[in-house]
Formats: sequence, C-alpha cells, structure tokens
Amino acid sequence: TKDLTIDKITLEDGSETTFKLGEDDEHLGQSLKVDITPTTKKIKIFYTTSPTAKALQWLNPSQTSGKEHPFLFSQSQAILARTWIPLQDGPGVKFTYSAKIKTDPKLMVLMSADNDTTLHSDGIYNFEMPQAIPSYLMAITIGDFRYSSLGKNCGVYAEPNMLEKSAWEFVDLEKMITSAEELYGPYAWGKYDVIVLPPSFPFGGMENPRLTFATPTIIAGDRSLVSLIAHELAHSWSGNLVTNSTWNDFWLNEGFTVYFERRIMEKIYGKELSEMQAALALGELKNSIKTFGENHPDTHLKLALEGRDPDDGVSDIAYEKGYFFLRTIEEAVGRPAWDNFVKTYFNAFAFETMNTEDFLIYLDNNLIKGDSNLKAQIKIEDWVYSPGLPAHCPQPQSGEFDKVIAQVDAFKGGAKASTLDTNNWSTHHWQYFLRNLPKPLNIEQMADLDAAFNFTNSGNSEIACDWYLKAVGANYQPAYPKMEEFLIAVGRRKFLKPLYTQLAKTEEGKKWALAVYEKARPGYHSVSYNTIDDILGLKKASSSN
Repeated sequence: TKDLTIDKITLEDGSETTFKLGEDDEHLGQSLKVDITPTTKKIKIFYTTSPTAKALQWLNPSQTSGKEHPFLFSQSQAILARTWIPLQDGPGVKFTYSAKIKTDPKLMVLMSADNDTTLHSDGIYNFEMPQAIPSYLMAITIGDFRYSSLGKNCGVYAEPNMLEKSAWEFVDLEKMITSAEELYGPYAWGKYDVIVLPPSFPFGGMENPRLTFATPTIIAGDRSLVSLIAHELAHSWSGNLVTNSTWNDFWLNEGFTVYFERRIMEKIYGKELSEMQAALALGELKNSIKTFGENHPDTHLKLALEGRDPDDGVSDIAYEKGYFFLRTIEEAVGRPAWDNFVKTYFNAFAFETMNTEDFLIYLDNNLIKGDSNLKAQIKIEDWVYSPGLPAHCPQPQSGEFDKVIAQVDAFKGGAKASTLDTNNWSTHHWQYFLRNLPKPLNIEQMADLDAAFNFTNSGNSEIACDWYLKAVGANYQPAYPKMEEFLIAVGRRKFLKPLYTQLAKTEEGKKWALAVYEKARPGYHSVSYNTIDDILGLKKASSSN
C-alpha cells in the first residue's frame, strides 16, 4: 500500500481481524500485515485512496477535450497500483480479477478487462479479467466517451469530438492484429481496443490488456504516428503474455516489443518505413547514452534498481538497446530461425514471467546451441551486462534519409528553406531533417525555416517538440508563446523531459521554464511532474508539501 487509509479488514465469516501497516518507505509505501487463521482463504479490505494517489489523475471538465464532464484515468506502471489498490505490487506476481464500479450515469467506465461498448443507464459496470496479469496492468478510466468498431474484435473509444478523427487514424488496427498473429502466434486476449485519453496522459501509450491507453498526441491527421499502436499491440505478447520478473529485467518487455512493433510496421507499410524509424531511434539512443555517460550502469540492459524507484530505470535504453540486441541476434542466425525461436518462446512462457538470466539460458539452449561462432558474433555480454552501445550495433539503412541529408547539406550551404525539395515528406523525414541541422542555428536560419515550413505552429507533436528544442538552443523568441501552450496542454513525458532539460541549461531558460511550469504542473500526471520537479530542482520542495 501507499497512501491508502485502511478502515477495517474482515475474514470470510464477516468478523473483523487485526492488521498492521509497516514502516513508510519513500518509494515502496507501507506493507500491510493481516492476521489470519490457518483456514483463511479470503479477506476483505475496506479502504479509501488519497486524493493525491499517484496512479490516479482526476481531471476537471476544462482538462478534457469535450470540456463538459470530469475524467479519471489510472497509470499503475511501475509500482503505482499500490496507491489505489492494496495488492502484491510487483511484475513477478500475476492474478485474475473482477470488479464492480458505480459512477455518474452520464459517464462510461472501462478497465483492463472485458468492456462494454455502450453507456449503462444505471452507471453500474461489471468487469472480469479471467487471464492472470501483473499489478502494473491494473487499469481504470471513467469519462464521457463513445466507441467505434474498427473490424473484427477491435475498435476505439474516445471523447465524442475525438472519435471520428481517432477512428480514421487507427483504420489499420485489424490489419496490425492479423500481421502480429502471422508473425508470432494467436492474440490471446479476446478483444483489442484502444482508448484515446486526454493530453495529460504521461506516456505515449500503456498496454493495459484488452484496452490500450493512448495519448492524443499520436492523432496527427496523416496516420504517421500509428507505430505507437503497433507497439502497444505487440505488448500483448511481450510483456502482457511473457512478463519481466522484476523491473531490473525491463528490457525483456520493451526490447522485444520495439522489435515486434517494427516487424509489424515493416509487414504493413514496408521495410523503408521501419528502417527510418530504427535510424531515428538509433540517434535518440546515442543521445541518451551520452546524457547518462558512456560507462553509466543505467545503460546496461540488466538494471540494478535496488533502493530506487523503478520508474528511474525507464529510458530508451531498455527499448532501443534491447531492440538492437535482438536485431543483432536476428542478423546472426537469420530471420526464419529467429522468428521460429520467438514464436516458440512466447508460446512456452505464456502467462508466466521471465528474468534476464533464464532468458539467456533459454536462448543458448534453443537457438545458439553452444555455437562459438554465433556467440562471438553476437557478444551477449557486451549488450546485456556492459554499458554504452556495442561497436557491432546494427546500422539501419534508409535511402529516404539520404535524400533528407542532401536537403540539409543544401540548407547548410546557403540555400533558402523555401527552395528545398521536401515534397511528400512524412513525420520521419521532418524529424531527421530537424535533428541533422547545425546546432545551434542562428536567428536568421530559424526565421527562414519557420517562414517556409511553419514549424512553430505545427500540429504534429513530434515535429513541434524537435522544433522547440531548436528554438531553445537558438533563443528563437517567436516560438516561445506556442511552446508555452504546448507545455501546458501536453502532459506526455517524452516531450516534457527534453524541453525542460534544455530550458534548464541556462539561467534565463530556467526562469522562463519555472514560470510556465507553475501553470502547467496542475495538469500533469505524477509520473510527469515527478520527473520535471527533479529537472528544475524542485524535488525536495514538492515532496515536503
């Protein structure tokens, strides 16, 4: 438990029993020790959550898209489930659950379980999750939303004014499910739906079983950011089906999922697109390693999180270094052998947990089979237990990005932005373009680019974030009002963290950031504001309030 008020606990016969809360730990909360008899099989805990429960965000109507009704959503990963339910809150423990929720009849309730698609006039919803899940996948959301079917056993929920846009954006959902099943076996969870949450949701997506939570920042209007949905869908195999035993083994969830996501994207949209994504990711991974420091232990795949908040281990190391490790194995053994291994792995350990050491034994026994040449080629130790990025990391190849670099070179050579050949560029082209421009640009260059491409007013969050980072580096003031709007409106940590970090590098930037953050923080989920508090040096002050 963490910040729960335990009112009473009863045994099966209805009699009250005694209990004790343990010493309060900053990260773990308090243990709850209950006195039972030798024959006790069930207990009933009567409790209330705190209004500031870190897993829950209660939104006022003004913080929603429709502006008429309040909204609630949970985010239990990594160890925040204990702030709204007393339970065994670790990924190595799995359970089934049922729930009965009563709310305002104008609102709908959804959970990581079997969900109805229509509003209940009495406001009462019953849920069953018959398959065992870990606590971080316990999820609930309540709000004014509607449902649109997108095919066989899949669809999208969203606020009414977002539903049509969301359904259009995710039109390939059924195709993604079919592609995933063709790669690595049947989808095991019945239905697969997505709900588009308000912008304060701190992540891009959360793979809650049967109901992916998604940020509205992926509604780009051109379906260019739907790889996030492929990622959350892939978690239905890697993570939800075969789960990391501890958060030290987080890469087993995320490395496999990124690999699987890119295979889905390649299957539907072609290898060029998946290679563009991998190339962008490699650049981000190198930046992350540089930020950590080449020898930092948090750049190992196998983490050491004892005595820390496991959320501190969440970085793109687990995701992207994990992906490139698995891609290295695939390239060493060949895709057919690798695909057969992965499919067998998911089937063999379905609804179980896995740690790094046991996985490496399974890998050796079932794929590498003691082959010394393969071992020398893959260099497992360099990937899993060593810092930084191995020298033999695969290098994605994208002909499309060669075209982008040609335009970057032309701009660096003095060509006006309006003369550059950017026809038919996707989000990925623009991201690669912005990330390969000189650092910093001067004010004249920024103004030229903005006049030609209107980056400051971009409605694409990925492009906007990359542009605002450039604006901070160049102190390009025309972008600051829109950047302020962005920081207040969007609660996704992926965008907030780099922007506040960049702003905090100068005294002037930090002063501006603090003023904006004062307005923005009430709209952020705890996952986001805890990170930003730390960046802006507010950690101690906020924890004492």
